[in-house]
Amino acid sequence: MHAATTLEAQLTRLVRSTGWIMRALVTARDVDPPDWLLGAGTVRSLVWDFLHDGADPTPPNDLDLVFFDPDSLGEGREAEVGGALIERAPELPWDVKNQAAVHLWYPRVFGVEVEPLTSSADAVGTWPETATCVAVRLYRDHRLEIVAPFGLEDLFGLVCRRNPRRVTTEEYRRRVQSKRVAERWPMVTIVDEPQ
Repeated sequence: MHAATTLEAQLTRLVRSTGWIMRALVTARDVDPPDWLLGAGTVRSLVWDFLHDGADPTPPNDLDLVFFDPDSLGEGREAEVGGALIERAPELPWDVKNQAAVHLWYPRVFGVEVEPLTSSADAVGTWPETATCVAVRLYRDHRLEIVAPFGLEDLFGLVCRRNPRRVTTEEYRRRVQSKRVAERWPMVTIVDEPQ
């Protein structure tokens, strides 16, 4: 079996055997915002927690749900989707972002102009670390789609590496510190790079 297929099978098994993430996926599927995905720190923490202690991974502080709706770029659309998710699963810590609107707020938050994204999968490819550039979607037929533009090797290999597509080295280092990567997951190799 090909290594990527094996890693996809491992991620699928882990997702399907974790109650809180399946609850989130079923809820997102029921709300069904356009081109939605659940990912980033949600998936990274799920895998790294499991690889560190083998126990049931604990839910993260937020569940990163993204969608892509270019016809409704206002914050009200995110609030509408978030409200529908909270109504169905109020116990889950939803963090909802319309990826079609990222180019509108990114310069204000990070001081850098960025091109508009073309889809939620395109957005996943811009997330800060390669191990967080992973998202999943559950279909009505219960099929699980995995979106991983950099593959799953860093995620399962416990490697924290900067995704150069959008994040600066400085922002990457700040994130590694603020997320307490070395403290939370001591087996992770943190790849630093020169300025």
